Amino acid sequence: MTLLSLSHVTKIYRQGGMLGRRLITAVKDVSFEIGDEPEILSIVGESGSGKSTVAAMILGQAEPTEGELQFAGKTVAIHNRAERTAFMKEVQPVLQNPFEAFNPLKRVDRYLFETASNFSTSGKRPNRREVEKMADTALHHVGLTLEEVKGRFPHELSGGQLQRVAIARALIPEPRLLVADEPVSMVDASLRMAIVNLFGRLKNELGLSIIYITHDLATAYYVSDNIIIMRKGEIVERGRARAVLDDPQHAYSRALKDAVLAAEFGEVG
Repeated sequence: MTLLSLSHVTKIYRQGGMLGRRLITAVKDVSFEIGDEPEILSIVGESGSGKSTVAAMILGQAEPTEGELQFAGKTVAIHNRAERTAFMKEVQPVLQNPFEAFNPLKRVDRYLFETASNFSTSGKRPNRREVEKMADTALHHVGLTLEEVKGRFPHELSGGQLQRVAIARALIPEPRLLVADEPVSMVDASLRMAIVNLFGRLKNELGLSIIYITHDLATAYYVSDNIIIMRKGEIVERGRARAVLDDPQHAYSRALKDAVLAAEFGEVG
């Protein structure tokens, strides 16, 4: 069974007032699938390529102007809180800036406990001990423990730690898909590979599929099973990551490789 399917999806935004209104096509005729087997699919492109708009539509935060998105065979359509909660048990976001995802005046363990209470996989509201166990289990998956983060505010954690807490929070509902939008762009360069390696481990250990949205071709090359390269809202190249990036066929893909991948790894192929 197909886990996620996008079929001829287009997203058009209207900008400006009544007199100066214009249409902006952010995504144009995008189609792709993620199958039943866990995979990391990277969507790569520069700013304005449409990759974050694709992420927003997958997460149900924006509706396509044309085309259809399906998750587990059902059209992604969220009209109320109950539908949002049910969908987010299956699909969870990991945001770009972990410091914006957490209120600086709120202890980070509160977020974990609230998520555990709201998204209990048992179907009933968990007690305090169960909530803490759910949080601690999720933290262990990202290399942390509840003891390390309990009672601490966001500023008391490093950017890398906070991003791992954000990933742990996303794991609590036991989703089948993570959508990570530029998850390493705000993390120190020395820690980026640790986060990327974590995604690979989560795929293998939890059977989790991950959509990795990035402009960083080097990390996409390293971690991806499959890759999509976008430019100006359209897919210009796709396929197995190593095959595409070892021998890119589109001029834009070749330019990205020349500018980024060669600088990180040396020439490939």
